[in-house]
Amino acid sequence: MKSVQKGFTLIELMIVVAIIGILAAVAIPAYQDYIARSQVTEAVNLTAGLKAPSAEFFQNTNTVPSLDDLGATVSGKYVADLTIHNLSGAATTGAFAIEAVMRSSGVNGNIISDSFIIETSDSGSTWTCVAADITATPKLGDTVLIDPSYLPSACK
Repeated sequence: MKSVQKGFTLIELMIVVAIIGILAAVAIPAYQDYIARSQVTEAVNLTAGLKAPSAEFFQNTNTVPSLDDLGATVSGKYVADLTIHNLSGAATTGAFAIEAVMRSSGVNGNIISDSFIIETSDSGSTWTCVAADITATPKLGDTVLIDPSYLPSACK
């Protein structure tokens, strides 16, 4: 009498392992990008919270504020530092930027120590994101900007 085969053959198990490997090869990079975008969201939110107070301060005093001027003690889990920069050289033109620098550890490797920057040229009435693919000379020296693929859709 013939015995009936029970279980899986070696080739069937190898095919399953190969399929799982292919799925993991696609899913892991996508998940890493998701993590980076979620960490950049913190920088976006922290800088957005400084838009109105910095614009109001400028309109009242005609000078670009510092975080101390705003009474802001801003910190984040992924953002190491926030700074408000005067972009024009003359503080009374209303051109300034808010920069959030990502931490050097504890963040996705693609955004370590990179900067997210929003800027205004009209005293805070309108704000734009500064992307890494700009061809103009960086306004903040040797700042390394976050890759645009990690920015929210409002910044693209």
